[in-house]
Amino acid sequence: MPEQIFDIAVIGGGVNGCGVARDAAGRGLKVVLFERGDIAGATSSASTKLIHGGLRYLEQYAFRLVGEALTERAVLHRIAPHLVHPLKFILPHHKGLRPRWMLRIGLFLYDHLGDRGGLPSAKSLDLTRGPEGAPLKPQYRRGFSYSDCWTDDARLVAINAVGARDLGADIRTHTEVVSARREDTLWRIQTRDGQIVLARALVNAAGPWVNSALALTGLNAPHGVRLVKGSHIAVPKLYDHDAAYIFQNGDGRVVFAIPYRDDYTLIGTTDVEMKAPEDKVEASAEEIAYLCRAVSDYFKAPVTPDQVVWTYAGVRALADEGGGSAQSATRDYVLTLDAPSGAPPLVSVYGGKITTYRRLAEGVMDKLKPHLPGVGPAWTAKQPLPGGDLGPGGFEGLLTALATDYPWLSQAHRRRLAAAYGARARRVLGDAKAMADLGVAFTGDLTAREVDYLVEQEWARSAEDVLWRRSKLGLHATPDEAAALERYLHAA
Repeated sequence: MPEQIFDIAVIGGGVNGCGVARDAAGRGLKVVLFERGDIAGATSSASTKLIHGGLRYLEQYAFRLVGEALTERAVLHRIAPHLVHPLKFILPHHKGLRPRWMLRIGLFLYDHLGDRGGLPSAKSLDLTRGPEGAPLKPQYRRGFSYSDCWTDDARLVAINAVGARDLGADIRTHTEVVSARREDTLWRIQTRDGQIVLARALVNAAGPWVNSALALTGLNAPHGVRLVKGSHIAVPKLYDHDAAYIFQNGDGRVVFAIPYRDDYTLIGTTDVEMKAPEDKVEASAEEIAYLCRAVSDYFKAPVTPDQVVWTYAGVRALADEGGGSAQSATRDYVLTLDAPSGAPPLVSVYGGKITTYRRLAEGVMDKLKPHLPGVGPAWTAKQPLPGGDLGPGGFEGLLTALATDYPWLSQAHRRRLAAAYGARARRVLGDAKAMADLGVAFTGDLTAREVDYLVEQEWARSAEDVLWRRSKLGLHATPDEAAALERYLHAA
């Protein structure tokens, strides 16, 4: 292949890499992104699915991190209203742990450190009244409520990649970089399958593999990486209302219990130190038992490992500041610039969290701007993500419009498509006049038309890509249904 020259090459197709690619492409730059597997194939599809400030980080005096994350929460709710939704959290007071006055002060700060974006403020609760206290043991009589947001993390990554592609970025999945070397004023990047591109700047957003990717350049790592595994479990839903819980634990950690996909409760997360990143990360029996015990301290009905219907785990790559426990390690990000005089620049991304990916991408561009003349201004805080231009009435207005245009769709099907694709749900449905026009259904309401869209527009290749990253319909799919989908994809 002839060598191509790009302004920026990005290594890593997680939320940070895709966020950088979209930001850079929207500033008029020619961008290529390399991902050795699938988009959001690792850490970025294994979060707790929350867009939040991180209430517990206030104990670490991480006021700047929390304030920035709270401001980003409001931004993401505005630019991706189909994917980022408000969620009420219930924080029961546990006698013997953090006192009520401390919780009250923490929640006051949480309400005022950043942009609340119209979300309700925190308030005290009498848990002996109302549905919030009904699932809890009787000793939990008082508590607080506050607001954050939740999202589908892997879909947030996918729509950033789609947005980057729409702006001209070249997104190359299943393409592993094996070498990146400086040659005069350009980076020469080679992939395992023999592709060679040249780039004026390189961004290393490889997450847990950031220093492995850096080794491909021949440079020494400027930062250590602290690898912390976080595991989650899903069980049949534990209560009927639509609020989430945040539970304090005796070890200083907190565990969330979150309504998930109508039929489940999602519980997480853990903090387990790891020596090296692994390609396949799984929740251990010990972590599953820990999460069950943590929530069983609060819920009347015990949660046991035999109730678990799904588990997942991801590795968070935290900037290593040395010492301290995994739970106290900072979730802030560090951006390092290597730019010797006359040589093409390299920015490496250490740490970060899904909530602050957009601001992180702006930070990367701030470091590269002096080395890339003519770069346009920051823009992503106001421009909707793909599908986020919902039109009059917002999300509910979109549901009404889809019901008018596609009256034969079930209410649940419309809502799922609207939540996944926003205004672009019409691109999935096209000119269909009846369910039969959408083709064979593989599991539930997942049809051939939607699968084809995911292949053509969102880089899906396997049943796992479709069932677990582009959607979470794998929770309902039988092994036979998954196998039929795999055969369809291979035949395409």
